[in-house]
Amino acid sequence: MMPLDEHELTDHDLLWREDLLAAKEHGASSVRYGISWPRVHVAPDLFDWSELDERIDYAVDELGLTVVADLVHYGTPTWLEDSFDDSRYPQTIADFASAFAERFAGRVDHITPLNEPMTTASFCGLRGVWPPALVGWEGWTRIVLAIVDGIQLSVEAIRRANPHAVIVHVEAASLYSTDDASLADDVTELAQLSLLPTDLLVGTVDENHPMWGWLVDHGAEPGVLRRLRDRAVSPDILGLNYYPDLSPRHLYRADKAVRQRAINEWSSGLERCLETFWERYALPIVITETSIEGTDDVRRQWLEDSLLVVDKLRTHGIDIRGYTWWPFMDFVDWSYASGGRNVEEFDVDASLLEQRQQISDEGTEASASVPKTSYLRRMGILRLDENADGSLDRAETPVSARYSALASGMATDLRAIHA
Repeated sequence: MMPLDEHELTDHDLLWREDLLAAKEHGASSVRYGISWPRVHVAPDLFDWSELDERIDYAVDELGLTVVADLVHYGTPTWLEDSFDDSRYPQTIADFASAFAERFAGRVDHITPLNEPMTTASFCGLRGVWPPALVGWEGWTRIVLAIVDGIQLSVEAIRRANPHAVIVHVEAASLYSTDDASLADDVTELAQLSLLPTDLLVGTVDENHPMWGWLVDHGAEPGVLRRLRDRAVSPDILGLNYYPDLSPRHLYRADKAVRQRAINEWSSGLERCLETFWERYALPIVITETSIEGTDDVRRQWLEDSLLVVDKLRTHGIDIRGYTWWPFMDFVDWSYASGGRNVEEFDVDASLLEQRQQISDEGTEASASVPKTSYLRRMGILRLDENADGSLDRAETPVSARYSALASGMATDLRAIHA
């Protein structure tokens, strides 16, 4: 599999000033920003801050944006040979988190230790798509325990380095359903698993937790589970990532296997996920990612309908602090790095995958030579258009204007993140 660096693939490395300025001009008060841990932490105990310093200076000091720093967004430095399964991982990410928090204290105080534990565990531990390429629920368990260990150590390190830090724990929302009565237990189990990383983080997983026995059966040492429970941390804000046509999953049987198909539950799904997280954890919530792929009208309607859910639930007493449309501009699909093959855990349109794989097969092994157009996911406020030389232009869309109008008219107490 080829490396997948969205900053490079979307030309953000070349146009980061323009991109950050565009976010500001479209009404963003804050941005979630992946700070590219592998680029900064170049070797054990060796950091190269030059690129990040420049970007933080511009975003914070010149534009006045609040940066919510995403320390780990799916990847680890390559010198961690076993990635998240490397015995050095938990302490290494904590060391990086401490160094980051100390360096940028007072300028970048909002920090996400790791984006979407559930997604990372699926790709890295369950299905063997990303390093360390473990498979099965035993692999999933290994990765989840390592991730939670790393988050807990990171939170402790961040708070020591910067007592004013705001920890934003971000998880992917999941909804499961089925029409097959024989899969009812599968639906229940997957729903419980979707909350398990956060339960482990905040220390509610003990011998009485419904998934304690499952974890032990899949390789978790009881002593490790007790250590995580005793070292529990509470985030300051809980981030929820929800996509109306991707987060809800429908289970069915095919060739004796249980498969998942993404379905669209629109704003009702968002409402249920927000209520579930609020009732379970009683923490302030930020919608840290949401959007939908489709026409300008579809995306504009989702923007308006999802904000109506926010207004409704805040009126009902749920403490929702912010709203993030992700991505600000279109992005390159993850299948780009796999030569067009489906890397998701749910079914994807076969004709699209065939088209993408054919394009990749016609290119050379160098990723830069493969056209990006068929891999661009049309989910952004700004549209990316590919030129003949492979460069990408940013273009306004009807969604851009509507987003700007809504962002500028947003109540001042709806703090935090808009883009």
